[in-house]
Amino acid sequence: MAEIDERLAEALGSLPPKPGDEAPQAAKKRYSELVSQQVALALGAELRRRGLKEARPAPGGAGPDAGAERRMAGGLGAKKVDVTWATEESGLLLGISVKTINFRDSKTRNFQKNLVNRRGDMLMEAVTLHRRFPYAVLAGLFFLDSEAANDGTEKRRSTFLNAHARLQLFTGRNDPADREEQFERFYLILLDSARTGPRPTPPPLAPPPRSGSTADLFAPAPLAEAAPDPVSLPLLRPFQVGAPERELALADMLDDLLSLVAQRNPDFYELRDGRLIPA
Repeated sequence: MAEIDERLAEALGSLPPKPGDEAPQAAKKRYSELVSQQVALALGAELRRRGLKEARPAPGGAGPDAGAERRMAGGLGAKKVDVTWATEESGLLLGISVKTINFRDSKTRNFQKNLVNRRGDMLMEAVTLHRRFPYAVLAGLFFLDSEAANDGTEKRRSTFLNAHARLQLFTGRNDPADREEQFERFYLILLDSARTGPRPTPPPLAPPPRSGSTADLFAPAPLAEAAPDPVSLPLLRPFQVGAPERELALADMLDDLLSLVAQRNPDFYELRDGRLIPA
């Protein structure tokens, strides 16, 4: 398992149990905030491991803006960004926006209700940041509950497929002169919420058989069937927007983003073995 997979599995494993779809709105909002926070912290740690020492957020006490979104000056005003790498010499070099949809709508029973609103938030973020930092590499990470791939009906596609269709105009900004509202890369990531949260308590030993024999009483007790480990199966399935049939590896996703950063800043950085190093 790649290091970024382990980091995200550990981060999501620290979450409390996911509330049900009928839980109070405040509880669902808080859970979604925690997902975004834990993902951002894991990404920040992985970027620092890859040579981006100023990447944020960082755990509390690791510097200014540690453990929280960083507030960046933008062309249309200041903007909070979930994950950033900025230097004094260049300003914002890499920004990652994290958005989630974790719960079904109580009426439609699908995950699509807030899709357009989330898209609008992310596009405004891209415009604001690209206007001030046209050479910055911006990535959108849109997390959907894994059941969003299965909520289609005879009359409508699944939320997962609809999201690809509605976001594909806003990815692939390969030139700093391209449209400001585009992200350099946009990803949809299916999150298996059944595999998040704390590990279950190990099952107890099964009681020994009671046949009345003294030998049976001292025989080794068989183990009960083990419960599934919530981080032993893939938690996350990433896809580049516009390519719903091709699943990516998280490590390859980050390699691609850092390669773009190096291309935009060839006098300062190069990518070698997945790490960004001085040129």
